[in-house]
Amino acid sequence: MDEPADVRVGRGQRLVEACREDLDLYSVSELEERLEILASERERVSAQIDKKKSGRAAADALFSPRAG
Repeated sequence: MDEPADVRVGRGQRLVEACREDLDLYSVSELEERLEILASERERVSAQIDKKKSGRAAADALFSPRAG
């Protein structure tokens, strides 16, 4: 029986599933491509973290009590 089309995948679930894949099934070129994709994703995530930290620092500076 097929799953309904409206079933939602949880946040991060696809990443968890990808981490559990059997890598023995991949060729060397497929594994190299996978590494390139993961490196790109790491850069994307790091950029998002930096963006969020900058936004938080700006908010903290705006709303923190001023000395003096």
